[in-house]
Amino acid sequence: MRYSYEFKRKAIELFYQGEWPKTPAGVSTHTFHNQIREWVKLEQFHGPDINKSRGTNKPWSPKEKYELVCQVLSGQGLRAVAIVAGINSGQLYQWVHKYKTLGYNGLMNKPKGRPPKDCKMKVPKTIPPRKLKESEYEELIRLRAEIAYIKAENEVIKKEIALREEKEAARLKAKKQRLSKFSANKAIN
Repeated sequence: MRYSYEFKRKAIELFYQGEWPKTPAGVSTHTFHNQIREWVKLEQFHGPDINKSRGTNKPWSPKEKYELVCQVLSGQGLRAVAIVAGINSGQLYQWVHKYKTLGYNGLMNKPKGRPPKDCKMKVPKTIPPRKLKESEYEELIRLRAEIAYIKAENEVIKKEIALREEKEAARLKAKKQRLSKFSANKAIN
């Protein structure tokens, strides 16, 4: 839920007086009180203007993100670091998680928006193959020969299966003909 700056100021003033404002509908009292405590801490660290709604978010460089993540990983509390930095603790948690899973590259800013549709603009990357060592080259030859052998073996097995199926079909057809002759002879008698 978004709160106006005036509402935040009134809530903070009531907090300093030892009172709580009326909890808005749809929000639990516990959550709302925690939110007010966070506004108070932000105001203590950064002044009263920190609770104003900023039109655009501050772009964080990967280096700045890394410094905050390092503070959390060194043992400082995540919420405490977030309050001092003036950001949401959920955002800092995401940075820490990305750093743990992807390393420093996870903190890099990604381009915003939809990629262009024009596929002509995409330049295919051609990476020249590296030279193989002699042992790698020998293993490559051995593996190619093994693949060729396995393919030939598979073809033999497929032909064998097809022959078996053909024989089985012929046997069933002969059996069906015998049964039809036998039933025709029985019908005549």
